[in-house]
Amino acid sequence: MEKGTNVQKERDLQEFTISDSLSEEIRERTNNKKDKNKILAHTVAVVTVACWGCTFVNTKYLLKDGLEPQEIFIVRFLLAYLCIWWISPKKLFCSNWKDELMMLVLGVTGGSLYFLSENTAVGLTYVNNVAFIVCTAPLITTCLAIAFIKNIKASPRLIIGSLMALAGVGAVIFNGHFVLHLSPKGDGLALIAAICWAAYSLIMKRASKRYSSTFITRKVFFYGIITILPVFLFRHWNFPLSHFKETEVWMNILFLGVVASFICFLSWNWVIGKIGALKSSNYIYLNPITTVMASALFLNEPLTPIACLGGVLILIGVFLANNAKHLA
Repeated sequence: MEKGTNVQKERDLQEFTISDSLSEEIRERTNNKKDKNKILAHTVAVVTVACWGCTFVNTKYLLKDGLEPQEIFIVRFLLAYLCIWWISPKKLFCSNWKDELMMLVLGVTGGSLYFLSENTAVGLTYVNNVAFIVCTAPLITTCLAIAFIKNIKASPRLIIGSLMALAGVGAVIFNGHFVLHLSPKGDGLALIAAICWAAYSLIMKRASKRYSSTFITRKVFFYGIITILPVFLFRHWNFPLSHFKETEVWMNILFLGVVASFICFLSWNWVIGKIGALKSSNYIYLNPITTVMASALFLNEPLTPIACLGGVLILIGVFLANNAKHLA
């Protein structure tokens, strides 16, 4: 009897050991999968920001060809909306009116108000001012998160990394020739754009827990288009439709609509869902690097050692900030 009991205990112990080993293996596989997804998300964030950094060049060409900021916005978002409609869920509305209102806010902060304030600011103040102020969006995102999200804390690494990246942005944008030119209206609009993007990033984190990135992105495009329409009551459409046949115009529109809006907004919203609003937002600091590189390649603008040094500071700052604890 005692022997039989011992045998049963040994069997139970073996089963427990096997079960524990299987659980450990499953946990390890799950963790490996999560790590791979995070690496992919960080990679996608870098590529997305690189594409957005090039849009300054595309926009500059279109403005030179006669398109107004609101005209560029509505054309690129209409094109993006048509693209995403074919792959997005056919569900038209959110589960409740509060979520639908959240999508409206996302369409304004990440679409109409953001682009309109940023592009209008360019016409009222220096481009360098606008570029630098808009790139404070990650810092504003961090401040808002610390103020309104309980588990976010301002660790020394986060602060040092953010400030170092911002210093790098200044070096890249001003290129060693910093001269302070204040324009209250233009600089104020640029600040509004930065605040809009910060709010968009934090709200997107909440939305991504309830809906797919495809569905959210489609709603952002839709409400972005709807909320920009009233602007045309004051700024009428002036660009001749026949000019869209010109190669320079339709190629730049195609890039802004399909790549920079459809693909990049879709990927960015997915990234926020995977690594959080703060970590993804910190990659915005990389934007000036690709802008300067694209300007050097396509606009023959100079690439100086100061700009290269700024790029290094940005990379180090983003690494430090994204490896800080308590990021969401």
